[in-house]
Amino acid sequence: MDAQKVFVGERIKAVREANGVTLQELAEKSGYSAALLNQVENHLDSPPLGALAKIASALGVPISELWGERDTEPYSLVKKDEGREVSRFASKEGISYGYEYRSLGFGKKNRHIEPYIVTLEPPTVKPPAPSTHPGEEFIFVVSGEVEVYLDGHTDLLQPGDSIQYDATVPHRVRSHGKNRAEILAVIWSPEE
Repeated sequence: MDAQKVFVGERIKAVREANGVTLQELAEKSGYSAALLNQVENHLDSPPLGALAKIASALGVPISELWGERDTEPYSLVKKDEGREVSRFASKEGISYGYEYRSLGFGKKNRHIEPYIVTLEPPTVKPPAPSTHPGEEFIFVVSGEVEVYLDGHTDLLQPGDSIQYDATVPHRVRSHGKNRAEILAVIWSPEE
């Protein structure tokens, strides 16, 4: 696998500063507090994929830019075990937030959907608050058990189960119990 450890917090800060956006301006555009964004930039907090999509949108860039990707091709062909590991979320303190992403669409320019294989580890910290962002999400459970929270409703998904939802609905996806799970996640974000 073309594994590359990307410190997403550092990339958010670099993109923000390159675009001349202050932390307070990003907070106002994204809906997240400046304090939380500062924690993300300094690897003290790690938001789920949907929150990262919302931050990228607030910065006016595709989420792939937060991974440091340069999308140049009209297609993306990813063979088995070649997906690009775009983030292994571990803070400077070694806290596990329970997410690892492998991009399946890297390299394709002007893409409108973001497909990932997401490994969900049992987190070592309290579950994050549900997130919201523009667009839709599709989740297909490959292995393990996955707990999906949607605006007050919780469901347990097994391998082979799937769910698609409007991402403006408060949602959270995490592994269930003490075992890891793997999902195919596809995120669509509307163009601004």
